[in-house]
Parts: sequence; structure tokens; C-alpha cells
Amino acid sequence: MFKNRVAVITGGAKGIGKTIAEEFRKAGAHVCIIDRLPNDYFVGDLGEEAVLDAFVQKVIHDYGRVDFLVNNALPLMKGLNDCTYEEFNYALRVGVTAPFYLTKRFAPYFAPEAAIVNISSSRDRMSQPQTESYTAAKGGISALTHAMAVSLAGKVRVNSISPGWIDTDFTEYDGPDAAQHPAGRVGNPLDIASMVLYLCSDKAGFITGENICIDGGMTRQMIYHNDFGWTLQEE
Repeated sequence: MFKNRVAVITGGAKGIGKTIAEEFRKAGAHVCIIDRLPNDYFVGDLGEEAVLDAFVQKVIHDYGRVDFLVNNALPLMKGLNDCTYEEFNYALRVGVTAPFYLTKRFAPYFAPEAAIVNISSSRDRMSQPQTESYTAAKGGISALTHAMAVSLAGKVRVNSISPGWIDTDFTEYDGPDAAQHPAGRVGNPLDIASMVLYLCSDKAGFITGENICIDGGMTRQMIYHNDFGWTLQEE
């Protein structure tokens, strides 16, 4: 299904992106990574337009088409207290503008039955204090997903995934960390990579404009003080 097809992955040098890249390679795909960290394809900052242009040119020069685009790169996480104007805009450039611009630039080169998967976060619907830059970027890419799905209707399917707690080192937790999840465990990158490959496959041919939250059920769990063993301990 994926043999000799071209998968473009942003932020693919570590964490969830690295696992996605590995799974595509195992399936026989050509993988094109862009990341600020060292990798075997393209090193560069997704927050810079000229870097994105150079990356697009390299992919098209090397392969002439794109079958799958996975927008995974991690935005900066800072909040109201410490995030500067430039830092907030940079988070949006990496988390929203880059996925939009790469889609725009690759649009003439998407192969038949192409797919885009945007990696959002369960923070697109819930928050912790002092996370505004990251949360805004993840909320933006979730909304961008259904907008692009409509604009690219009949040409490219576009979906997003919202991971919850994913331990990128594949650490296995027990005790409260695991038990608080309705699924009974903390997630790992394969939980996300498996869904990415599914959404890019022809098995998902009738799915577009959708967001899938993979969080072990955490965002479906109602929590109230002194209810079912939950207590709030104020600092």
C-alpha cells in the first residue's frame, strides 16, 4: 500500500514524528523529513518561509510528487506570563502557517489518493495554565484541517489527530499515572503513528475533515472535587 510512495513529515527527527517516519519506512515509503534537529533529509526551521520553499523544491526535485503530508512539528509552549509577541507569532508560524504553506506549495504535486494528516493535541480542547502559544497553535491546526479538507475536496483527504499524554521514550507507567486513564495506560508514539498510517491508507478513503483524539479517554472523563476519589489539593 505504501511501497515507493512519498511521505513528507515535519518534525520527524525525534518523538512522535520519528516513529511516524520509521513506520512509513517499514512500509516501503520514501520519507522526506524537515526538522531543526539533524536528520538524513533536510535540516531547517519551519518558521521561515525561505526554508519551506527550499524544502519543497528539494522534495519535488527528488520525487516529483507527494503522496502523504504529515504536519507534526512541535510549536513553542509558553504562556501569558512569559511569552513574548515574537515567540507567540513563532509558535503560530511553526504550528499553523507552515502546515498551510506547505499544503499550498505542494498542492500541484499531490498524487492521486493523497492524504494530509495534521498532528494537533488534546490541548485543542482543554488547557493547563501558561500554555497559550502551544494551545493556540494546536487549536488553529484543528480548524485548519476541516477548512483544507473542503478546499481540497476530491483531490486530497485532510484529517487531524489530537494526542493526549504520549511518552515519546516508550516509558511504561503504573500507579496513578496509568490508572487515571480510562484505557489504563499512558500512550506511546506507536498509538499515533498507527493512526497516521491508517488515515493515509485507502481503508480511510471515506474519512476527511475529521479530528481523532487519541488520549486513552482522558478528555471524556468528568472530574469533580470529592467525586469518585478525585480531590483538588490547592497549592
